[in-house]
Formats: sequence, structure tokens, C-alpha cells
Amino acid sequence: MKAVIVGTAGHIDHGKSALVRALTGTDPDRLEEEKRRGITIDIGFANLDLASSSGEPVRIGFVDVPGHERFVRNMLAGIGGIDLVLLVISAEESIKPQTREHFDIVRLLSVRRGMTVLTKSDLVDPDTLEVVRMEVAEYLKGSFLDPATSPILAVSAKTGEGLDELKRELVRLAAEVPAKDSKAAFRLPIDRVFTMKGFGTVITGTLIAGSVAPEQEVETPGGRRLRVRSVQVHGETAKRAVAGQRTALNLAGVETADLARGMMLTDAGLFQAAQRLTVRLDLLPSAKPLRDGARVHFHAFTAETIAEIKLLQGKLVKPGESGYARLKLGNPLLLLPEDRFIIRQFSPVITVGGGQVLDAHEPPRRMNSAERLEFIEKIANATPEQQLLARVMRRGAAGLTSADAVAETGWLRARVAQLAAVLKQEKKVVPAGDLLLSAEEFARARAAAVTAVEQFHEANPLVAGLNQE
Repeated sequence: MKAVIVGTAGHIDHGKSALVRALTGTDPDRLEEEKRRGITIDIGFANLDLASSSGEPVRIGFVDVPGHERFVRNMLAGIGGIDLVLLVISAEESIKPQTREHFDIVRLLSVRRGMTVLTKSDLVDPDTLEVVRMEVAEYLKGSFLDPATSPILAVSAKTGEGLDELKRELVRLAAEVPAKDSKAAFRLPIDRVFTMKGFGTVITGTLIAGSVAPEQEVETPGGRRLRVRSVQVHGETAKRAVAGQRTALNLAGVETADLARGMMLTDAGLFQAAQRLTVRLDLLPSAKPLRDGARVHFHAFTAETIAEIKLLQGKLVKPGESGYARLKLGNPLLLLPEDRFIIRQFSPVITVGGGQVLDAHEPPRRMNSAERLEFIEKIANATPEQQLLARVMRRGAAGLTSADAVAETGWLRARVAQLAAVLKQEKKVVPAGDLLLSAEEFARARAAAVTAVEQFHEANPLVAGLNQE
């Protein structure tokens, strides 16, 4: 069964939770305070099984997010792993501030598929609905939700009008979503931690890569190894969860106090959390110039921390422009190249931009800003072979091991070996056991060894040879 994660986005009281409830029969608002106040405070979840036109089953997992500006941090914790977005806009109120901020966020996170839903259509007359539709179409023009390519559907969660058409569009869009890589290394960002009677500690999250099964050993960012007792997918016991599914894990030997939202569970022994990232920053046109040394709120998947920005080009990034930067995080996070993130202004806290992680690994030797910029420019738009070569060359005479390559890139050993074989054939790298050296570095090392032997013989003509040590 194909699994697709759909996230809601939109202003408070525009009917996101009511829409999910009408589609699935499940109330995504699980907290007592949410029910009492009538607003969504934290992320909620529900799922819906549908069938494609060919009869193939499709499971839609919904991540419902809060629309209030005070809870954008919770919205960000849920929206990071989605495949599709439902931009929800009330036909009574049209576009509001959080409509704009949420839509900025999904674009910065590189979400590329979705649709726009005009809710509460039963509360307005046809003329008002048409005016709102025109306003929304103008706002979305040129974006990935441009009405020329993406539908704007009017629905009513109260009367059910438009829900069947919405389900058909969800199935159509789900068919276009490329499957996440279930053969990659396992990575699961934690969004909930709780205790279940008779089971113990349970965590949930949207599985962004790889797969996980009972008895598998997993690891927290701090290096603590845990055993998976059991796995649930969308609330049902499963033999294995794969990338793209809402997943719950019952973990042995750990208390709820030792785990928290924001942690990333991974395969044991592969990765390390990093406190310094080299990234490409994209600033929103509506933002103020971002200056070197600025502090921001940093969000990636379910994690949040403070980051200090060191620009690698110039002293500021102008609104609507991009630049390379070095981020120093308040707390170490486990991120890999190509992971997306959001930055929000330190005060007042508003979304100002986002970007993509390019490097999350510290090389053995210290690099200055010019060297770091040169390296990042090499890998930013490079092929996988070129990226691996650049990482080998950065290591110099120390070389790059397979384990280092996996930790730096997120590629598994088989992929690294495949890319290394291509580079070897092109005579760009030289394998030395488990170590990869650049051809230039190997030639320098060989020349240095010959020179050392010659110098020894010149200084010691009567000695048979230089000892191996």
C-alpha cells in the first residue's frame, strides 16, 4: 500500500481540523485544552484509506497543524516530513496573516505538490465564494499551487459538499508523489513521546527514510542505543514500517524523560549529531536584511534550537536573495546534506527564511572561511561522484573511510562503494583498504616516500635499507 503524508496549512479558525475530521472520521485535536478552547494547539494526526482508479489502495496520513501565530513552532514540528499540502482558506475570511506565513514555510521546505481548499463554503453566497476564489488565485499565481496546474476546491465540512472531489484529487496527487527511499538509512524524527500502559515508552513520528522492524537496534543523537519492541503504522501493528509512513515505536530500556520531541532516531553506529552546519540560506522577500552574526530560531523536522549565523559571502543577505553560511547551533542536531530547515527572526519571532543543509560534518583539519566557501561551491550543485571526490580531497593525506563517507553524506556503504568505483576508473581516487585518497594526494605521498628513502641512502651509504617503521 502506497503511503503519503498530507499536511494542512492555514490561518486559525479556517477549518483545518474540521476538514480532517470530515474526511477521516477522526478528531485530530487530542488535547483537553484544544477541545475546551476550540482551537488547535499542537499537531494532530489521522489517516484515510482510499483506492486509486486502478483499484490500488492508498493510505493518506494527515498531519493537522495549529493556525495560531503563537503556535507556529508546533506547526513547524509537524510539517517537515509531508509529501502534499492542503492550503486551507476560509471562504468567509479569504487570505489572512497565517495563510501567508504557512505558505511561505511550505515553499521554503520545498514542498512541491498540493491543492487549495476553500472551507466553510456553505456559509457564503456564490458571488462571495467566487470573489474569494479570484483573490486566492491571484495570490497563488506563479507558485506550485498556481490554479493553472493545481485545483482550488470549495468544500463544506458541515454539509459534506466537495469532499468526494477532494478525495479524488488526493488520490490523483498521491499517485504523483515519488516514493521515499525505504532502502536508505533509517531516520525517524520524534514528534511525540508518551507511556502506554502495558507497553512502556512509545514514540511517534513520520518516517522520512529507511525502514524499521521489531528487535532492530536504533540510536538517539546522544549515541544511546535502544531496542525496538514493536512497530505500529497508522495505529496498526506492523512487521515493518517504511519511509513515508506515520510510525509508532515501543522502545525497550528507556524512560519517557530520556526522549523528547526534536530527537532523531537512526540506525545504530552510522551518524553523529552536529553543532555546526554549512548551509545555503534563502531569505524571504518580505524579510529584513540578514546580517552576519545574527541569532535566529532554527527549525528542522521536529527539532528547534537557536542558531548563530556566520555568512561566508559578505556581511548581509538581502531580502529575496540567497547566500552560503555557517550556523552554530545551540544544541547538536542530527541532520544530513539536502535536509531542509526554517529560520525565524529572534525577536519578534516571525519566519524570515529557510534553506538547505550542505555539510554537517567537521573535517579533521580546521578550514578558514575561504576554504569552506570553496568546498561548498564545489558540492552545492555537484553530481554524487563530484561530491564524494570533494569530500575525499578535503581530507587530504588523512583520506576518507567508508564510515566517514556514510556519516557525512547519509549514503549507505554500497552507494559509497559504487561511486568510489567510478572515481577509481576515472583515476581520480586511489582506494587503500577501507580508505579513499585523491589521486593527487596519493602521488604526493608516493613521491614523499621515495624522497625519504633516497635521502636516507645518501646519508647512510653503508646501511642496507631504511627500516619499515
